[in-house]
Amino acid sequence: MTQPLLSIRNLTIDYIGETTDFRAVDDVSFDVAHGEIFGLAGESGCGKSTIAFAISRLHKPPALIRSGQILLEGRDVLDLDPRELRHFRWREVAMVFQSAMNSLNPVLRIEAQFYDVLHTHQGMNRKQARERTAEMLRLVDIQPDRMRDYPHQFSGGMRQRIVIAICLALNPKIVVMDEPTTALDVVVQREILQRINELRKTFGFSVLFITHDLGLMVQVCDRIGIMLAGKLVEQNTAQKIYGAPQHDYTKKLWASFPSLHGATVTEIAAT
Repeated sequence: MTQPLLSIRNLTIDYIGETTDFRAVDDVSFDVAHGEIFGLAGESGCGKSTIAFAISRLHKPPALIRSGQILLEGRDVLDLDPRELRHFRWREVAMVFQSAMNSLNPVLRIEAQFYDVLHTHQGMNRKQARERTAEMLRLVDIQPDRMRDYPHQFSGGMRQRIVIAICLALNPKIVVMDEPTTALDVVVQREILQRINELRKTFGFSVLFITHDLGLMVQVCDRIGIMLAGKLVEQNTAQKIYGAPQHDYTKKLWASFPSLHGATVTEIAAT
């Protein structure tokens, strides 16, 4: 069988407290194939973002990875030294954080924020970085001449696309997207997810897509894992998660969606 791009094996993560520890991720295992969009769904606090941060080794105390492996093309991320880790981040794994559209530095022009990444990780000079910035902005349907603008001059959806463009500037093998469409209206959500899918097909990167919105996830993912209280309780193709869920929790997640054919406001008021 073909080796997966990313392989999470028996990952266990605790948050250390003064008197007791909290197990945020409990013996979780899953794979992400080359070019695949794999989704992690579940309610807030179930451990999704904790896994996302672990993949890039972004945890800080009190988080502690107790055991397990995070393998990217067979290499364990947990064994990387600081120099190797610096090379690994953004070049091999990039991350779109929650509320990404607010993660841009408000006092720096967009051009400067691209330059920071491109110069730090690839040693590009100003001219080279400017050319790469223009190229990446075109890919997300933003005019290159706007690279001299500040973040507040863009809409929320445009800022989100800029963050995605920065993440893709170094051609990573996998992009971790942690609630990438939070606080955006449904039309903009659809536009961004369509763009991500188009870019994935063009460049061949994989995506780990994390959200609590299972309905949104089944529209874009190839396979989905369902998390509950730190455990991965079910994983299957998006079609089977939607059409034939096996775990009771997955069934309850679907049951929580309001029906499009329910009673009208007038009918409810009359009861």
